[in-house]
Amino acid sequence: MFNNLSERLESAFKNLKGEARISELNIANTVKDIRRALLDADVNYKIAKEFTDKVKEKATGEKVINAISPGQLMVKIVQDELTELMGGTEAGFETNANPTIVLIAGLQGSGKTTFSGKLANYLKTQKGKRPLLVAADIYRPAAIDQLHVLGEQIGVEVYSERENKNAVSIAENAIKYAKEKAKNIIIIDTAGRLAVDEVMMNEVADIKSAVRPNEILFVVDSMTGQDAVNTAKSFNDRLDFTGVVLTKLDGDTRGGAALTIKYTVNKPIKFTSSGEKLDTLDVFYPDRMAQRILGMGDIASLVEKAQAQFDEEQAKKLEKKIRRNQFDFQDFLEQLQQIKKMGNLKDLMGMIPGVGKAIKDVDISDDSFKGVEAIINSMTPFERANPDSIDTSRRNRIAKGAGKQLSEVNAFMKQFEQMRQMMKMMNKMPMSGMMPGMGALKGMRR
Repeated sequence: MFNNLSERLESAFKNLKGEARISELNIANTVKDIRRALLDADVNYKIAKEFTDKVKEKATGEKVINAISPGQLMVKIVQDELTELMGGTEAGFETNANPTIVLIAGLQGSGKTTFSGKLANYLKTQKGKRPLLVAADIYRPAAIDQLHVLGEQIGVEVYSERENKNAVSIAENAIKYAKEKAKNIIIIDTAGRLAVDEVMMNEVADIKSAVRPNEILFVVDSMTGQDAVNTAKSFNDRLDFTGVVLTKLDGDTRGGAALTIKYTVNKPIKFTSSGEKLDTLDVFYPDRMAQRILGMGDIASLVEKAQAQFDEEQAKKLEKKIRRNQFDFQDFLEQLQQIKKMGNLKDLMGMIPGVGKAIKDVDISDDSFKGVEAIINSMTPFERANPDSIDTSRRNRIAKGAGKQLSEVNAFMKQFEQMRQMMKMMNKMPMSGMMPGMGALKGMRR
């Protein structure tokens, strides 16, 4: 998401390249290009104009100081305004009530049920909560089945009453059940429609009145652009929801919904979601998203993802091995498994400043590790623990077992040894072994 917008904004800033100062003329040209970029990203014209007017007002009369170029100053102004447009700061999420009741609403196909599973998994694994999923979609048996499948995958109980056709009654009974079972988070997945209609609105409003939820989250498909914003407004008029969830951020979307939904309904984006994997749920940070849009990366989120997956004690043990130059293939394989848990590889690399643009046209599959894993899995336990023991004869056997050419095994072994030497040089740095697997991906794309 945002790739096209990022490119258009970068092009707009080039108007100021080489300029000694900001002037009315170069501001006007840059602001015009920024407005066009926002409109192309499916941002409402009124919002785009108001945004660029603020940028122009802040930029006019600004002096370039301390070797900061006009282009850099304009980027900073646009970053600040994008952050403010998307909410300014992280929105809180209520989890202290016992039980905390969360009502999930949205159109059919927006990803409500999948998000419900992701939220339950997030609250269980990241917040230490005891969630209960509630199947309150009385119109689609498949939605009930889907929620049960998701609950089984993440080890969270699902409450449903297949014969009960009263969604309000199901929600009320679920709360009683949750209290009996000492569940402290109740996530109610409600029915959706292909379009906003009175029946759906009345039903979800009735559930709200009956259970008085602590959080009402409106789930919106970010690929629907301004239509998503308009739908959010209709829901908010009836439900007065507490926050928005943007799904399908990995799709080919222009980003208009993410940029303007806060402005339109005055409710914060609380979570973003991409893909079907149940660990792909992120808290929404407006400042970090603004940085990513402007090609600055998002190191803070990358570090948080790493911290969530890497065990501190295991990392300390690994660091000791690296300091002693004892890092082996088994350690390497374990690190690869940890990296895979962090999410989509291309998204992760895009969080590194300057990398996102460089890899935008590169096909980086989540299967990129398979070639490396096949080679290591073809080694004996002794070979994994003793990389220096792998001679030509062993390499030939490993290549056959992995279904690879000998040249591929040789290339990997060379890269691995280079990585070990680099670790040896850098072993004075703490946590040097956190993500060693990234360096060996070169050439291993299949």
